[in-house]
Amino acid sequence: MSAVTHHIPDAMLAAYAAGTLPHAFAVVVASHISLCDHCRVALAAHQTVGGVVLEDSDAVPVSSSLKDNLFAQLDAPFVPEPVYDRSGIYPGPVMEALQGRALKWKTLGMGVRQDILTEDAHGSVRLLYIPPGQAVPDHGHNGLEMTLVLQGSFSDETGQFGVGDVEIADEDLEHTPIADAGDPCICLAATDARLRFNAFLPRILQPIFRI
Repeated sequence: MSAVTHHIPDAMLAAYAAGTLPHAFAVVVASHISLCDHCRVALAAHQTVGGVVLEDSDAVPVSSSLKDNLFAQLDAPFVPEPVYDRSGIYPGPVMEALQGRALKWKTLGMGVRQDILTEDAHGSVRLLYIPPGQAVPDHGHNGLEMTLVLQGSFSDETGQFGVGDVEIADEDLEHTPIADAGDPCICLAATDARLRFNAFLPRILQPIFRI
């Protein structure tokens, strides 16, 4: 997708290729890659380098119990994982996170809605629906936040983000994202810590909205 201008940082692509990226962020990276030719090529390069490193690594002896467990798993009946295809604006990784269920939008006020796809001690990933012209309350971050645009666009202090673009926000960024005119802005957002809202009301409601 040639219109994508905000990409995944190279170090994060390397972590994704190595399988060390936390699940919530991996869902966003996988979704972005499905929309971005540039990052898809960069990921393939990381995977190729990883394969070369494995081939050149010295063999490591393993215990007989490990081999027995491996062969037992190979003999176990194969149960194929369900395959969830892309649906409308939602990439395959989002459909996989939904696990075939319909969207369950929950209102956050002022027309903003969310659907939490997954949440655990390491982070959460959610869909956000923001009406045109509506702002998300001014906030900072206690960790990392990745936001991928699936429909429409939004703007904040760092620039404008359209379909396929991803914004990486850390503890140093405080911003007020505003959905641009046109289609409602629908985003996929992952965090590894609660946001840091500046206004009183969002802080009071934060435990209810789990954001």
